[in-house]
Amino acid sequence: MAANAAKYSRFYVTEVEDGDVLDDETSLGEGPTTDEGIVELFPEDEDTERRSDRHQSTITSENNFALYEKDLENQPRISAFLSSIAQYDSSPPNPNTIRGAKGTDRKNKQKKVKLGTFLGVYLPTVQSILGVILFIRLPWAVGVAGVGQAFLCMFICCLCTFIAALSLSAIATNGVVPAGGPYFLISANLGPEFGGATGIIFYLAHTLSVSLFVLGAIELLVVNIAPEMVLFGSITGNADVLYNNMRVYGTILLILIGLVVFLGVRFISIVGVVSLVLVLISCVSVYAGAFYPTPRVWICTLDGVALQGQISCSSYNYSDVSELYQNITTRYCHPSDPYLRQAFNGTTYMKNGEWLIEPVCKIGVPGLTATNTINENAAPMYLQKGEVKPGQKGEGIQVKATIDADFFILVGILFNAVTGIMAGSSRSGDLKDAQKSIPMGTILATLTTSMLSLSCVLIFGGTVSRFYLQDQLGSSVGLPVALMAWPSKWVVLIGAFVASTVAGLQSLASAPKLLQAIANDHLIPVLNYFGRPGFNGEPTLALLLTVCLAEVGVLIASVDSVAPISTMFFLILDLLVHLACTLQSFLKAPNWRPRFHYYHWTVSLFGAILCIVLMFFSGWYYALSALAVTLLVYKYIEYRGAEKEWGDGIRGLSLQAARYSLLKLEETPPHTKNWRPQVLVLCKLDRNFIPAQPKLLSFISQLKAGKGLALIYSVLEGTYTNNVAETSAAKLSLKRFSDENKIEGFCTVVAAPNVATTLPIIVQGAGLGGMKHNTVVILWPDNWKTKQSWELFVGIIRIAACAQLAVLVPKGIDWFPSKKDKMKGNIDVWWVVHDGGLLMLLPFLLKQHKVWKQCTLRIFTVAEPTDNSIQIKKDLENFMYQLRLNAVVSVVELMDSDISAYTYERTLVMEQRNYFLQRLNPNRKERSREVGRPSVIPPHEEVMNTVDPSVQAIRMSELQTGDTTTPAEFHNHQGMDTTLTTPMEANVRRMNTSVKLNEMIKKTSTDAALVIVNLPSPPKHKEDEKNYMEFLDVLTEGLQRVLLVRGGGREVITIFS
Repeated sequence: MAANAAKYSRFYVTEVEDGDVLDDETSLGEGPTTDEGIVELFPEDEDTERRSDRHQSTITSENNFALYEKDLENQPRISAFLSSIAQYDSSPPNPNTIRGAKGTDRKNKQKKVKLGTFLGVYLPTVQSILGVILFIRLPWAVGVAGVGQAFLCMFICCLCTFIAALSLSAIATNGVVPAGGPYFLISANLGPEFGGATGIIFYLAHTLSVSLFVLGAIELLVVNIAPEMVLFGSITGNADVLYNNMRVYGTILLILIGLVVFLGVRFISIVGVVSLVLVLISCVSVYAGAFYPTPRVWICTLDGVALQGQISCSSYNYSDVSELYQNITTRYCHPSDPYLRQAFNGTTYMKNGEWLIEPVCKIGVPGLTATNTINENAAPMYLQKGEVKPGQKGEGIQVKATIDADFFILVGILFNAVTGIMAGSSRSGDLKDAQKSIPMGTILATLTTSMLSLSCVLIFGGTVSRFYLQDQLGSSVGLPVALMAWPSKWVVLIGAFVASTVAGLQSLASAPKLLQAIANDHLIPVLNYFGRPGFNGEPTLALLLTVCLAEVGVLIASVDSVAPISTMFFLILDLLVHLACTLQSFLKAPNWRPRFHYYHWTVSLFGAILCIVLMFFSGWYYALSALAVTLLVYKYIEYRGAEKEWGDGIRGLSLQAARYSLLKLEETPPHTKNWRPQVLVLCKLDRNFIPAQPKLLSFISQLKAGKGLALIYSVLEGTYTNNVAETSAAKLSLKRFSDENKIEGFCTVVAAPNVATTLPIIVQGAGLGGMKHNTVVILWPDNWKTKQSWELFVGIIRIAACAQLAVLVPKGIDWFPSKKDKMKGNIDVWWVVHDGGLLMLLPFLLKQHKVWKQCTLRIFTVAEPTDNSIQIKKDLENFMYQLRLNAVVSVVELMDSDISAYTYERTLVMEQRNYFLQRLNPNRKERSREVGRPSVIPPHEEVMNTVDPSVQAIRMSELQTGDTTTPAEFHNHQGMDTTLTTPMEANVRRMNTSVKLNEMIKKTSTDAALVIVNLPSPPKHKEDEKNYMEFLDVLTEGLQRVLLVRGGGREVITIFS
C-alpha cells in the first residue's frame, strides 16, 4: 500500500499501513509547491485575501491549541492565568518601593514572612480587646449594678461583639481580603457611599480610642501611681482639679506618642506584644489575688461609705491633741483624728463636736472565702451624681458618685471593653491564609476575652466589698482591682498603664493610615489633601489632623464622657458589618460564597437590631449625632458622585428594583461581583405553540440560582398583522411552560417574515437598560449537515462575540435532565481557555439546584508538555479555594505528538466535501468565474481510495443519511478544475486539537453527568463556517450531554470579597 505523509515545519503527518515505516523525507505527492517547498493547498480561483490569510496561518508553539488560537490572542492560557492569581499579594505597597528608594530592590526580593492564625489574628485581637476599661471601670460597674445586672450588661456587650465576629467572618471569607480591613470589607459590600461613611466612622472611632486610652493612662498615673504629681491642689473631693490634671498630662502624653508615630518608630508592634504580656500577667495576678485565703485591704468608712484621702486604719497611739496636730500628715480612721473631724464638722454625722455615727475600718477585700460577699453585691445600687446611697447625698470626704449611672449608661461605658475585633481583618495582607485565620482567630479571641470579662464580673462581685467597688477612681486607698491582686498592686497598675499607653500609640499609628486610604480613594474631595505622604512615607498631615481631633477628646478630660461617644462609632461599625452580611445573604448573589458557613442572615439582622437598640438606649443624643455624621458623609459622597465601583450589595439590590433602579443601573455597568446570568433564550415553537425542546426551559430553570432574569424569545414566521391572535396564543403557551419550570423572567413572541434575519436582531436589541441580557442560549443544530442551519447558528455566535455576550450551547438537549430528575455523578469542566470564569460559575449555579445538587464538580485544565503540571495543579487548587468552590482538580497534558493519519484524512474528507458542495451550489461570483473554464474531476472512487477506512465509513454514512452530495453527483458534475489531495495546514491543526481533546474527554468524562467545555471563537471567514461546525462535532463526538460555553470577554467571577 502506498504511504502518504505530509511534513510541516514542526510536525509530520503520516499514514503507515502493513507495517511500512516512513522516513522524514517522505514526499507529499504531486501538487503545486511554494518557494519554500510547502505544498500549495488552495485552488487557483480563491480570493487573494483568503489565500493570504491562510498562508499566514503558520505553526506555532500553541499548535496543540490551534482550535482556540483566536481565543488565545485575547485571553491568557490557563497556566499563565493561574500563575498570576498565585502571585497575588494583598499586602499594602512599600512606600519606599513606590518612591524608588535606593537599595530597596534586594529587600523587596526577600519573601515576606506570612503569619498564621495565632500570631496574625488571635493575639492582636486579644490585645486590642483587653484594655484599660477592664481594670478601671468594670469593678465600679459591679458595685453599682450588682453582680446580676453587671453580668447581664457584660453579656449583652459580648453577645453583640460575638455576632459581629460571625458576620465579619462571613464577609472576610467571601474572597481574598486586600489590605484595608473593615473599611475595604464594608465598602466592597455596601458600596462607595456607605464605604466612605464607614471609613470616616472607623477613623473617628480610632481617634476617640486614642483619647480614651490617653485619659485612662493619666487617670491611673495621677490618682494611683504617682499622686504627688498632682497640680493645682489636692484632687480629694475636687473633681475640677482632677480634670485639669487630666487635660495637662493628657496633652503631654498625646504629644509624646504623636512624636513617636511621626518619627516612624518600627517597634510599635513589638511594644504591642510586650503590652499584651503585661495585660495577661495582670489578669493572672487578679485571679490569683481572688483566691488569696486571708482578708485584706482595711478601709476607713462612715455609715458604710468609703472615705477619700488615704486614711490609715493602723493603731491610733497619740496621747493628746497637740501631738495630733504635729503629725497631721498621717490620717487615721479614728473619731479623734482632726482631719476627719474637720471634714465632717457641721454635717449630719457630727453635731456640736460629737459624732452621731463614728468612722470605722472595714475589710475592703474579704476574698472568695467570704461566702456572703457575692450575696451582698447581688442587687443593683444605681447612684446619681453626688450620691453615696440611693437618694442620699454624700457629705464631707465620702466617696461620691461622679456620674449618673443606670444599666444602659454602663453599656455605653463597658462596650469599650469588648471592641477591637477588627484587628485581625486589618492584618489580612500579612496572613498566610486570611480566609481561614480571620474567622478562627477572631472568634477564638472574642470567646477568650468574653469569658475573661464575664468571669471578672463574678470575681469582683465575690471578692471585693460593695463600698469599695463603688470607689470609681480608687481615691480611698487605691484602685480595687490593683489592691486585690497578688503579689503586688504594682503588677496591675504598671500593666494597665503600659497597656493603655501602647493601645493609644497603636491607635494613633493606624488612624492616619486609614484616613490616607480614604483620601486616596477620592471619595471625599475635601480629604484628598491628607492622602499625601510625608518625607518618610508616612501620612504626616493625616497624623497632625488625628492628633488635633484626639486632643479634643483629651480636653473633655473624663473617661466616662468619652467612652459613650466611642461606643457609638463602634456600634455603627458593627451595625454596618451586620447589614453587609444580611444584605448579601438575603440577595444570594452568585458571588456570595463565604467559606465560613456558621452564620445566618437572621442572626446578622438580630445583631443589627441589637446595635441600634444599644445605641439609642445608652445615649440617644450620642446615637443621633453619630448617625448624623454617617448620613452626612453618605449624602455628600452620593451628591458628589462616587467614582469608585466595588460591586456592592446595594447595586445588587438595584437589579431587582423598578424604574428608578433601571435608570440608576444604566449609569455604570455592573461590577464583577454583581454579575449574574441575564439569559436570552432562543426557543423554537412547533405548530401547536409548544416548545420544540421542552428540556431547554428546564435547563434554564436550573440556572435560577444565579438570580438573573431570563428573556425567552420565539419567532413565528409571517407578518404580525396577519398573526396577531397566533402571536398572543403562542406567548401564553410559552409563558405557561415558563411558569411550570419556575423560570424568573419574561416571554416574548414576535412575528416576522424571515426568521433567519430576525433572530440576530433579537440578540442585538432584546432587554431594557441595565437589565439587558449578557448571555445567549442557543441549541446545537443536530441537522446542520442536511439543512445548512449552521449559517444562522454561527452567525448568532459571531454577533454575540461582537456584542461581548456570553454564549451557552447545550448539545444533546434530549438527554438533559428534567426538573423532576436527580442527577448523580460528576460535572466535568474542561478548562482550556480562561474566558472570564463563566466555566467556573455555571457548575456552581447548577449545583445549587436540586437536580444537580448531588453531583461532584471536577475541573480539568489542559496543559502542554512544556508547562509545569505540578505547579499548575497547585495554583488551580489554590484558585478553587479562593473562589470558595469545592472541586476535584486535575491537570491533563496535551502531548505534542505527531498528527495521526486519522486526523489528517478526516480533515481531507471535510475539505473535499465542503469544496464539492461549494461547486455544486455556486454563488453569483463563483458562477461568473466558472464560465468558459474547462475542468476535470477525478472519479469519486479514486478520491475515496486515498482515505483511511474509518474516515471512509464516516463519509459514506454522511452520504447515505442525506448529505447534499451523492456519489452520482461526484461522477456527473462537471466544471471543477482541481483536485484536493492535501488538506490545509490550519485545518489540520484545528482538527488535531479537536481529536486530541475529544479523546481525552471521552477517556475521562464519558460517564459524566455533564461535560462543560470552552466554545472556540467563530471563524472570521464565512467559507470556514462548515469547517468550524465539523471541528465542534469532532470535539464533542461520543458525549451524551455537553454544554459549550463561550465567555463574553469580561470577568464574571472573582476571588475578592
